[in-house]
Amino acid sequence: MRSLFLFFLFGVFISCTQPSINLDNNTTISGLSWPTWYTPLDTVRVLSWNVEHFVDDFDNPYINNRREDNPPDNMPERRKQLAEVVKMADPDIIVFQEFESSTYAKVLADEYFPELGYQLYGGLESDDWYMNVVILSRVPLGTFYSFATSNTPIINQTNDDGTPASQTFINNRMWSVDVLVNDNYDFNLSGVHLKAGRGERNENWRLGMMNVMREQFSRFMELDHDQNLLVVGDFNATPDSWEFQSFLGDSTNLRFIDPLVGTGVFTHPADSVFWRIDHIIPNEFMMSEIAGPVQVFTPFSPDSMDFIADHLPMIIDIVATEQ
Repeated sequence: MRSLFLFFLFGVFISCTQPSINLDNNTTISGLSWPTWYTPLDTVRVLSWNVEHFVDDFDNPYINNRREDNPPDNMPERRKQLAEVVKMADPDIIVFQEFESSTYAKVLADEYFPELGYQLYGGLESDDWYMNVVILSRVPLGTFYSFATSNTPIINQTNDDGTPASQTFINNRMWSVDVLVNDNYDFNLSGVHLKAGRGERNENWRLGMMNVMREQFSRFMELDHDQNLLVVGDFNATPDSWEFQSFLGDSTNLRFIDPLVGTGVFTHPADSVFWRIDHIIPNEFMMSEIAGPVQVFTPFSPDSMDFIADHLPMIIDIVATEQ
């Protein structure tokens, strides 16, 4: 691909005694090799799901929150039912939002669905909060790009003293990672959980987060003009909201496509859906590799799905060949 050596933190490096990965005609990712556990795929399935305060049984002494300190009694049953959904979906990559940690993701996978074969786990947990965005993958990953230390403006908003408002509070809930599918296909995957809430301040908070991601994506595309980009997660913005439309960038050189535009497909709340704030968004160069429609995956009744989480999971299948 597209070896992207930028200033962001935290690399995940894959090593073994296999041949080096040659991802396209432009670039060889030097220093990386196929792991022995991996057989290159022809298609990749990605599942994205906000799983609503999904915590483990242990109190993190550095996080002071009632729900994290004292997990709800229904967590064991929620874990079992979530595992059933995951097993039925059988995704190659999972991006969970509102999930406590990547360590917890590994423990959960090892206990409840080891047969699915996830090998890699990642995320960048907040220092003082427990709802994070994590990835589980059985596809090799390359460099992990974190936005956690970025200070983003809350656009057109000011502090009490009149200075421009900005925040770095939840930017750990955005990250990107290179997904290395086979010798001829890769893509960059971003997981997000943007600021919740309605109103101008929250919308402009989200816009600031979106803009820093778009700026980073532009850097990616300076290195590879037809870079495949896929962004998934809880945007806390509806398809017709002005900040989401700004992120899509229809009139720019960096355009994302909402595959569900105009479909009336909803994701929240799980037991009585009436809007879509969860999204799976490929950029224009990746659209031709999307196999079939993006799905909202609902194998159980609305009440049963809502018991697991108040959002519904979404799935996308990708043909791992440049079209």
